[in-house]
Amino acid sequence: MNFTVVHKDGGSSARTGQLVTDHGKIDTPVFMPVGTLATVRGVFHRDLVEDVKAQIILGNTYHLYLRPGVKVIEQAGGFHKFCSWDRPVLTDSGGYQVFSLASKRKLTEEGYFFQSHIDGSRHFFSPEKTVDIQRAIGADIIMALDECTPGDALYEYAEQSLSMTQLWLERGLKRFRSTDGMYGYSQAFFPIVQGCVYPELRRRASEHAAGLDAQGYAIGGLSVGEPKEVMYQMIEEVQPFLPEDRPRYLMGVGTPANILEGIARGVDMFDCVMPTRNGRNGMLFTREGILNIKNKKWENDYSSIDPSGTSFVDRTYSKAYLRHLFAAGEMLGPQIASLHNLAFYLQLVTEAAEHIKQQDFTPWKNKMVKQLEQRI
Repeated sequence: MNFTVVHKDGGSSARTGQLVTDHGKIDTPVFMPVGTLATVRGVFHRDLVEDVKAQIILGNTYHLYLRPGVKVIEQAGGFHKFCSWDRPVLTDSGGYQVFSLASKRKLTEEGYFFQSHIDGSRHFFSPEKTVDIQRAIGADIIMALDECTPGDALYEYAEQSLSMTQLWLERGLKRFRSTDGMYGYSQAFFPIVQGCVYPELRRRASEHAAGLDAQGYAIGGLSVGEPKEVMYQMIEEVQPFLPEDRPRYLMGVGTPANILEGIARGVDMFDCVMPTRNGRNGMLFTREGILNIKNKKWENDYSSIDPSGTSFVDRTYSKAYLRHLFAAGEMLGPQIASLHNLAFYLQLVTEAAEHIKQQDFTPWKNKMVKQLEQRI
């Protein structure tokens, strides 16, 4: 994997770049649709490519390990062949899912003991095992196992957690460097910088991770209950320590406004379930702001879903029709809303890249954030 910074904004830390993998090139900043179970829920791969313009999607180690199981994916020839996706893939290591989904879990220096949220069966994740699983899944970018602390964790707990995450990182990286991919293409390994909401811990984590000379770096443990201003501060704390010539990935964040603020602080890669999850519940993100398509005010509104949108659904369907689909319980409604939201996110980061190139990103961003956060 290779990453090159292409343009820098003069008024912020925003930049554009190109990430090259064996499954294709990725222009950054980039938003990565979440395909937890080897599918972006309710969206055809054709639409992800042609309409959303997705360059890379995510899978999840925890979920794929439990269902369908690593052997099924391995026998298919890896993630790409299993789900017929020929572009890059990133897999999360599963640490967050063990934290948030497992009904019972026990954390030790060896790793996580947990029970499946599906059937209660018992399992164990170590830093080495999650590397092995992700090797078998076949993602282009694989993540280190970490512990995600809640946003309100006390300093003492956050410090202990970080020490363990750093130990796991070193063990996972050692395993990665002593093994090879299984399918004839290269894989990259990203450490995850933790530290909760404590600047000292965040700086310590970023310095430690940067010293390991990895191919890219992730910032984790944010957007888990802390105020957005604190989240932005934590990004600012780690940014100076992360190598400028490697991609930076902000995990699980967030709203369109969050993404623009992350770009301003030097982040290159983003993912979040919000476009599809909120879309399935009738929340649409548009250039003018956020709207709930279920509201009666849209019943006779025959304008397009987002007049400034460039996607197929924006050119084709009206607000009135989409509201009707939700009111009638038609499955097409959540599909259209999900597709719109994903296309909007990708359009937004593409537009951000253009303003970085034009050296007017900051005034554009400030104007857009105000628009994006308002309710309409």
